[in-house]
Amino acid sequence: MNRHLGRSLFIIAASAALASTPLHAQKDYGPGASDTEIKLGQSTPLSGPASAFGAGAGRAVVGYFDMINEQGGINGRKISFTQLDNAYSAPKAVEQSRKLIEDVGILAEVGTIGTVPNVAIQKYLNSKQVPQLFITAGGRRFNDPKTFPWTVPLYPDFETEGRVIAKYLLNAKPDAKIGVLFQNDDFGRDYVKGLRAGLGVKASQIVAEASYELADPTIDSQIVQLKAAGVDTLIEQSSAKAAAQSIRKAHELNWRPLHIIGGSTASVETVLKPAGLDASKGLVTTQFLKQPGDPAWADDEEMKAYKGFLKKYAPSANPDDYSVLVAYMNVNALTTVLKKCGDELTRENLIRQATSLHGTRMPLMLPGVSISTSPGDYTPFKVLRIAKFDGTSWAISGDPISAD
Repeated sequence: MNRHLGRSLFIIAASAALASTPLHAQKDYGPGASDTEIKLGQSTPLSGPASAFGAGAGRAVVGYFDMINEQGGINGRKISFTQLDNAYSAPKAVEQSRKLIEDVGILAEVGTIGTVPNVAIQKYLNSKQVPQLFITAGGRRFNDPKTFPWTVPLYPDFETEGRVIAKYLLNAKPDAKIGVLFQNDDFGRDYVKGLRAGLGVKASQIVAEASYELADPTIDSQIVQLKAAGVDTLIEQSSAKAAAQSIRKAHELNWRPLHIIGGSTASVETVLKPAGLDASKGLVTTQFLKQPGDPAWADDEEMKAYKGFLKKYAPSANPDDYSVLVAYMNVNALTTVLKKCGDELTRENLIRQATSLHGTRMPLMLPGVSISTSPGDYTPFKVLRIAKFDGTSWAISGDPISAD
């Protein structure tokens, strides 16, 4: 054989062998990733009007990554995590996101809490093609793969929640005279939209609506207004502060409607205790996670692991704090997705893996609840559970309810 021809054939064969090597065997890194570390960031309300949510959850997230690093990291890489305070302020949130991307050089911003900060940073992060990953906000605008492909939520969207409550009401109290209290922004309006859609022709049973602004010092007048309208079923989608005020005010007025509150304000520690546990008895909400205070889960292995983790890595975080519980689910999901990325730690692959979860269950999810995402639909939760407050803890009621 001609020596030059033989060499050419060898080169072609070698090239073919390389071409057939699976892509996942080759390392590919985006900004913030290397052989030894993965840089992640988060801005959260450590101060300001939503600090009740942000402080405990923030400590839990930091503690979780400390635990992961102590265990050797993810696929051998340590997590370098930077957490900044956004004070639940839109301008501050944008400022902190810029720092995380331009100064720290993160791979992704993860687990940001609340509608206001996430709306503020959504356009900026998408313009920079940085994952706004597994955010704790339920606005419908966060499931928009065409316009905002880099934004992936990990929280039941408020429209879905409203639809589930409508289904519950149609069965549990079909002749309800409904009054609605909602925060006058996407947080409140999306929920009401879902509620009306779910009620269908029975949406006419909404006999009164009252809204409030996030900066309003009190919502007492709205509660008085709804009571005067003859409402026997009060549905509200409000902030922690407003929810505590409404529960307490209804109790002071000796008004006992069927009172339904949003899942994001169902924290025993930050909402019901300030409102008064006696005043909170009989409340109804939606849930997707096991509750630490529920005796049903006292011997549950996942619950034991959760409480053990907090005791060791975030001892000042209250296990009964709803925001801490949600944060724990969030970081577990984030770890799952990072593991799925393998050695292809790019921003593109992070989004690809996060939007390819099919019936995936995270620790502490209630029976019948799981996460499912696809490239065309980022909505993580399609099914929720109904829970009632017995004066001490939330108790699951009935079967899982689908928003479809």
